[in-house]
Amino acid sequence: MGRFEGSGPPETVEYEPTSVKDLLVEMKDTAELLIDLSYSAVLHQSTDVAREVLELENRMDVLQLRARMSLMLAARNPNEAEQLAPVLGVVAGADKVSDAAGDIAKIVLEEIGLPDAMRGALSEAVEMLVRGEIDPESPYAGRTLADIDLESETGVRVIAIRRSQEWIRNPGPNTELQAGDVAILRGPEASIPDVHETATGETYEPDEPIEPDVPNLERAVDSIVLMKNLSELAVDLAYGSVLFDTEELAEEVANLEVEVDALQSRFEAWTLQAAAEADDPVALRGLIHLGISTEVISDAALEISEGVLRDLEVHPVVELAVQESDEIITRTTVRAGSELDGTTVREGVPETAVSTSVLAIRRPEEGWLVGPDLDTKIRAGDVLITKGTRTSAAEFDALAR
Repeated sequence: MGRFEGSGPPETVEYEPTSVKDLLVEMKDTAELLIDLSYSAVLHQSTDVAREVLELENRMDVLQLRARMSLMLAARNPNEAEQLAPVLGVVAGADKVSDAAGDIAKIVLEEIGLPDAMRGALSEAVEMLVRGEIDPESPYAGRTLADIDLESETGVRVIAIRRSQEWIRNPGPNTELQAGDVAILRGPEASIPDVHETATGETYEPDEPIEPDVPNLERAVDSIVLMKNLSELAVDLAYGSVLFDTEELAEEVANLEVEVDALQSRFEAWTLQAAAEADDPVALRGLIHLGISTEVISDAALEISEGVLRDLEVHPVVELAVQESDEIITRTTVRAGSELDGTTVREGVPETAVSTSVLAIRRPEEGWLVGPDLDTKIRAGDVLITKGTRTSAAEFDALAR
């Protein structure tokens, strides 16, 4: 995508000896954050969050150039070139996710706009995410996240921090919040306003939800929300497939990409029908932009996992990147008569595996349930996509068999 007016000339990038492992980890974290921020910018019509997206997109451009330079120097023979090919796919896919997120942010920055119905539906599909600058007088300033214990007290998490021009992604318990930090907060709608005010000293007023009033537009909106959820899941699974060299996860990415393509086709048809009923068809431009960018994200996920699908050997640099991850993503099929068969998601996660979360359920003949409620019943034949530590994932898998 082109650079937004006022963002300045592209940064000059020269080769620097840099760990490819570190670049891959940073690109993965940045791509996931970009998806969150871009949809949040659209939901809240926030130019501040949209500009953060473009700053991160510029950072991703630098990361992918440096990664390509390092990979070109690393390939010393045909065997290494073959092993590095999947890594190039990861780099290219992450860059596509970044570009798509930038295009979503432009819906806000170029005032393309979205129908109110779309924003109302997104508010139900996207966990609340806000941006706030830590006030010097805030009780959070100068304290670590462990000391503040926000998540336990309020359910709100600090998912990223921008300190001047540097980003701290996935901050840990020992990360200290400093005055002037821009914190990205995610959590329940009921808790966000109080946390935001405590952090920034400013009142946060959430938008009132708006119900769709055009039948065909409601169908189009439902489609785009499902596309968003499936594309985001595909990116998670794609990185999991590469980092852990898991063909099963790569196959799920391919299945998701096909499903998103089918949804895109239906979305286009319903959007065209809605245009005939809308008072202002031009207001649907943003919806079309969102649909195109969302589909690009699922295509990028497929590109990230392509090397695994083609059974190309993973380069040792990827194995090093795995060691940086405390979590793994696994796919588990629930067997009839297993301990999970007939339980709820809440009941199914054992106390010893509390760090495991169920990202999605693929149910035969019904499709995907992304981000299932804790009270969702688990059935025999369900395919569970979970994220957790290696130990907790193994325990959870044993319960399904």
